[in-house]
Amino acid sequence: MTPETVMGLAYQGMKVTLFLGGPLLLTALVTGLTVSLFQAATQINEMTLSFIPKILGVFVVLVLAGPWLLKLITDFTRELFMNIPSMVS
Repeated sequence: MTPETVMGLAYQGMKVTLFLGGPLLLTALVTGLTVSLFQAATQINEMTLSFIPKILGVFVVLVLAGPWLLKLITDFTRELFMNIPSMVS
């Protein structure tokens, strides 16, 4: 296994990780920012107010993007398993 192969696998792994976590984290970030702006505008100082909208937002994104995320991770895993013989020699 050459260093280029290892770096290519690491790059692909990081890219897949970014694609898997990105939509969920961005949804939580935007939802939290929106709730924080609402709290600042209305002067509501409840710390736990942002949890339910974040959970609901992440759930909606997971339902909508779930098939694509699942296909992405299964394709990556399948490609890794198919390339094991060429990686060993």
